[in-house]
Amino acid sequence: DEVRAYKPDVRDEVRAGLFYFPISLFRATTAVYRNFARSLRDVYGEEVAGQVNVPTFLRFGSWIGGDRDGNPFVTPETTALAWRLQARTVLEEYLRRMDLLANQLCYSSSLCTPSPAFQESLDADELRYSKTVFGERADRFRQEPYRSKIEFIRHRLRRNLMLVDRAIEGIDIGHEEPGYASAQAFLADLQLMRDSLIHHGDSEIARGEILDLIWLVETFGFHLLELDVRQESTHHTEAVAEILKSALGADYGALDEQERLSLLSDAISNPVALLYDVARLSERTQATLRSFQVIAHMRRTLGAACFGKYVISMTHSASNVMEVMFLAAQTGLAGRLAGNWFCHIGISPLFETIPDLERVEGVLSTLYQLPVYRMLLRASNEEQEIMLGYSDSCKDGGILAAAWNLYDAQKKIVALSEAHGIPCRLFHGRGGTVGRGGGPTHEAILAQPPGTVHGQIKFTEQGEVLFYKYNNLETATYEMTLGVTGLLKASMSLIRPPEQDRNDYLGIMDEIAAIGEKTYRDLTEKTEAFLDYFYEATPVREISLLNIGSRPSHRNKQDRSKASVRAIGWVFAWAQSRQTLPAWYGIGTAIETWRRNDPARLAKLQRMYREWPFFRTLLSNAQMALSKSDMAIAADYAALCERPEVGSQVYTLIAEEYRRATFQILNVSHINVLLEESPALAVSLYRRNPYLDPLNYIQVSLLRRLRASTSETSGESPWLGPLLRSINAIAAGMRNTG
Repeated sequence: DEVRAYKPDVRDEVRAGLFYFPISLFRATTAVYRNFARSLRDVYGEEVAGQVNVPTFLRFGSWIGGDRDGNPFVTPETTALAWRLQARTVLEEYLRRMDLLANQLCYSSSLCTPSPAFQESLDADELRYSKTVFGERADRFRQEPYRSKIEFIRHRLRRNLMLVDRAIEGIDIGHEEPGYASAQAFLADLQLMRDSLIHHGDSEIARGEILDLIWLVETFGFHLLELDVRQESTHHTEAVAEILKSALGADYGALDEQERLSLLSDAISNPVALLYDVARLSERTQATLRSFQVIAHMRRTLGAACFGKYVISMTHSASNVMEVMFLAAQTGLAGRLAGNWFCHIGISPLFETIPDLERVEGVLSTLYQLPVYRMLLRASNEEQEIMLGYSDSCKDGGILAAAWNLYDAQKKIVALSEAHGIPCRLFHGRGGTVGRGGGPTHEAILAQPPGTVHGQIKFTEQGEVLFYKYNNLETATYEMTLGVTGLLKASMSLIRPPEQDRNDYLGIMDEIAAIGEKTYRDLTEKTEAFLDYFYEATPVREISLLNIGSRPSHRNKQDRSKASVRAIGWVFAWAQSRQTLPAWYGIGTAIETWRRNDPARLAKLQRMYREWPFFRTLLSNAQMALSKSDMAIAADYAALCERPEVGSQVYTLIAEEYRRATFQILNVSHINVLLEESPALAVSLYRRNPYLDPLNYIQVSLLRRLRASTSETSGESPWLGPLLRSINAIAAGMRNTG
């Protein structure tokens, strides 16, 4: 079907994410490692490169099945299922590759002598597994040591897979022993085989398929993905308040921030467990506690690496982080035992609105000075991850304020963490579109503040871009390579002092961002009937009828405010109507106001564009979004407004800012047309427009007819099906949803 006939559930979404691993990502991962090894040889020579073991530096994560923020369909049970489906995917890949190795490593013991360590391991396996694996044919592969070992490995992997399959089917596996207790044990067997091959002179074979498999196990373990769990901060606050009320009679909601931190610190550090009846807690609080119990259980089952971070969306204060640590302590994931601190959970506070980004320094400073939190951090891995939200910050204050506050927040976070001696990693929550922080990955990494990328970076890839980037081996390898090279370049500060941003550039951006934010808020928050325009001049209401995800399109269905609309729906709707304003609105007015038609100021901006990667990337991404806009088509969407004066007023503001932004960006970039510096992208967009433009006009007509069919519900209207197909088609042509 052109449009999904039913709404996908969380399990469908998990499977969709896992689809790309056997299709491309397993092979692309080893291709990146091999390309890295070849580059070392090309640059440093065979002798030097031969002394370097290529590290497995890639890690993959997900929160599909773990993201509870605003999605009531993600439960502790679906999170456990996501972990098991991931384990099944990676175990099946290992078994497939072991089959290939069995055909390759058919050495006869009469022609080679395996290493003593390998032979000892093989003898132990024969004693333990020979009867189970070979039955009455105990002499099978007796002369082929590697194939014999491979059979034992396959047997053990199949047992692991069987237990995972049974758990997925809901069958209680009790205390049954897996074939391999850990991925490290499997890895040790593979390394024994590789070392044995080298021992009898087959180094080329040792650098072949078996090395690829070793790299995969080092990268993916038995868990495949580090699954992050995310929940909105108020859920934790409510759960903590209820537990403390039940256990201590405390009125947590009445306490100020310092009192909350003191109470939480005391409760976490007290080795005596709080006494309360879990069964008497609300269902919502019980579900919150079950989430932590599932994390603890899956860590024991699949290993500690299966769990990534616990992400707290809408983090407003240090107590929001300590609340999660308190809940972790209630489920045995953190605390103090026999005088020793332990912590099996990493917390990643997410700062995602302009006000939250502005107070990030104060929140982290308070957190870093809490003795209990520092002890727990030290007991885990002494690394603090902080997530930065691009989507909501852009929806909140516009592209200029969001980009600049995110840039400033990164510098403050890294400087503060270094001052406290705490390693930190920034997690960039980027969307697929420019209006949600998207854009070319390589350029985005290089545009980070100097000295903030310390050899590692974490960022999201949205579902809408997975098909274009990772649907085949070549594009997947290319995209991953771009990310790695960007990271290497940005990490040069580890070996030489970075070139710091110029103070005059920073001052100019302060002014421009403030003007841009005011311009954006004037439109989205102070323009009368703007929200009527949004709901009537875009297909945002109809988009919610598409079966494209399990998550609701609004945080609150009855709330039509900008705050309630999810960033995905916000950007998706503007893109469909060819207005794309989240990615550029405010830039034109900001630059024009700051310039004041002063040639010297224009020259300064042009120099900033040439010399400063942040500013160049910001305007380059805006060019791409402006190129996807079409104000003539947008005028037709504006005519859908029930009150013509509303459509005319708001459309005029948008169209004027579009022209202003285009003019100013062309001047600053010193080019004649948009995307002049990206000719391949310009040609691609030019070729799409003859197909896109008619689709937009058709969609406007369908929207008008659907909304006019008052005798029927929209779900029964004959216009709904064609309309949903038009949304799908335009999204494919724009290569963006939200």
